[in-house]
Amino acid sequence: MTTSEENMDFIPALLAPYKMPNFSLSHRIVLAPMSRLRSYNFLAQPHAILYYSQRTTQGGFLIGEASGVSETAQGYQNTSGIWTQQQVEAWKPIVDAVHKKGGIFFCQLWHAGRASDNCFQPDGQPPISCFDGVEIHGANGYLIDQFLKDQVNDRTVEYGGSLENRCRFPLQVVEAVADEIGADRVGIRLSPFADYNDCADSNPEALGLYMAQSLNKYGILYCHMIEPRMITQFESQKTKNSLLPMRKAFKGTFIVAGGYNREEGNEVVAKGGADLVAFGRLFLANPDLPRRFELNAVLNKYDRNTFYTQNPVVGYTDYPFLDPTP
Repeated sequence: MTTSEENMDFIPALLAPYKMPNFSLSHRIVLAPMSRLRSYNFLAQPHAILYYSQRTTQGGFLIGEASGVSETAQGYQNTSGIWTQQQVEAWKPIVDAVHKKGGIFFCQLWHAGRASDNCFQPDGQPPISCFDGVEIHGANGYLIDQFLKDQVNDRTVEYGGSLENRCRFPLQVVEAVADEIGADRVGIRLSPFADYNDCADSNPEALGLYMAQSLNKYGILYCHMIEPRMITQFESQKTKNSLLPMRKAFKGTFIVAGGYNREEGNEVVAKGGADLVAFGRLFLANPDLPRRFELNAVLNKYDRNTFYTQNPVVGYTDYPFLDPTP
């Protein structure tokens, strides 16, 4: 620990409490949404009860893995869905386990769009619960991002061409979801700088800023932005670009993600660059990540080879805690 952290009165920025409408967070460390491809037949499985509850703290904020919103939404094998009653029922014991430990749990709504393939669609056609709230997946080159990015959106009608037109459908989705469940239970994840699934934009700064400003109209709970440092889904690379203009423009809670470590997370919160920080790989490998950050303890190393295996334990619920009893 540093000298200042040995002072009992010192609270690192990531560990300071944070108040959102309807939700009081005990710290600012968020479990990022991560598809682990262990939801067989598009159903969340009982082993996910342990996975999510392991990563739950009293007053902690978790965002669930991407869940398809329709039969045509899937883009990968063994991802979860939430368009049938059976799928909703499968999620309920997982959400209950998170709530039992005092966590706040959002469901990420997802449609893969052109990132899908015929083999994942009904009849081989071309691709077209109980949670506390939902996060709209508008990032990573999936359906909503395909409207936003000018390198893939070649529409000539009201949903293509200008920045305003390209943002029209994503904002309509936000409005529809907010009208359905209440804006104070809706978030959105965006990746203006990232080129996932060959989906890029010629002016990501303008795109991100326009979306941040436009989202204020709907009063949604949060905007979750992926840092420009996150270039691919496997490796990160820092750039000179900044989310700060978007952070200043958006009036709600601002969450950042993209390869942060403990020091970087504390710094971005302390300097006002974000309200909350989402951690993916570090939280996967360290189910007690908030506790390890509190103690500045050594972190488990994640194993890329087990990120997407079908095993319900290996690389999923078998990462050790500091204390053997979670």
